[in-house]
Amino acid sequence: MTDKILSISRRTRSTPFTRRVEAAGVKGYTVYNHMLLPTFFDSKEADYWSLCNDVQVWDVSCERQIEVFGPDSERLIQLMTPRDISRAVVGQGLYAPLCDENGGLVNDPVLIKFADYDWWISIADSDVRLWARGLAHGLGLDVTIREAAIWPLAVQGPKAEQLVTRVFGDEVPGIRFFRSKMLEFQGKAMMVMRSGYSKQGGFEIYLNDPDLAEPLWDELFDRGQDLNVRAGGPNLIERIESGLLSYGNDMTYQHNPFECGLDAFIDLDADIESMSLPALRQIRGKHENQLVGLVFDEAVNFVEFAVSADGRKVGDVRSQVWSPRYQRYLAMAMMRRDYLREHKSVKVDGKIGNIVDLPFDFDAILKEG
Repeated sequence: MTDKILSISRRTRSTPFTRRVEAAGVKGYTVYNHMLLPTFFDSKEADYWSLCNDVQVWDVSCERQIEVFGPDSERLIQLMTPRDISRAVVGQGLYAPLCDENGGLVNDPVLIKFADYDWWISIADSDVRLWARGLAHGLGLDVTIREAAIWPLAVQGPKAEQLVTRVFGDEVPGIRFFRSKMLEFQGKAMMVMRSGYSKQGGFEIYLNDPDLAEPLWDELFDRGQDLNVRAGGPNLIERIESGLLSYGNDMTYQHNPFECGLDAFIDLDADIESMSLPALRQIRGKHENQLVGLVFDEAVNFVEFAVSADGRKVGDVRSQVWSPRYQRYLAMAMMRRDYLREHKSVKVDGKIGNIVDLPFDFDAILKEG
């Protein structure tokens, strides 16, 4: 495949960090929530090892914060998700699928209870704001919905805690997973949460003053030189190895949470007002497809991303990558459950691949190999 050029215009919004990202030598972007998201700097593999061994700073301003505040804010948020949010406390994040009246996935954000009557929806790549405003208007709810002036910056990797502590102080190590504290940088308080789109550990800094974007970036790099800090971004290799889902790639509004293995984030028996729960209760156990992992000993070529058997299509590949750590070709595939009930492997490009549950269990995979 030849290299393609992304034409950048005002429709593909830059961020307060873009000048620093460019200076760091970014080699690729994608568009996410109508905003630039850096995809790699050195190479996907070199970036992968940097993330796994040291620490990276990611411009993830594309994780837009849809702010819902007002007396009916919690009611609207609860209508949008089948996860019970009633026990959330201020400063807490909750991974929660958003589902429509048919149980289809609209998004899979982190919900953040920023304050009483003030929620942030830290969205994946879909236009949640328009859906939320339509629901609020149609139901006559007393809420205000806007895209907040927040630009998240992620610090990820095994040395992330050490770096963030140097910049934000000794309260950082006490922050629990999906919990946050308001900490100061150059006299400005901003939310720092232990979270991020990797399994290597780290934090997300919710920058609320664009004038501090470049000073914050520079401070992280100045204080992290001995930690081998690098610029980076969500890494395809690491996220697939970790089984982290990507909305729009691994699942869309055509899928429901059961198909994607998100059962743990649905409270089917809760006494809550959620627009998707009646449909989800009906389709539980009856869904036709399941997102699974495929493992091959060598790289394979999926023709038009299809998985076929006996002349019929039995699934399609959603994401795929070669793992340099485990020396296996990994794929996430949406497969027909009737095929999965009778088969533990697939044949693609003349090669046999094992069908496994997600996330990948590499101890078992390597033992079998």
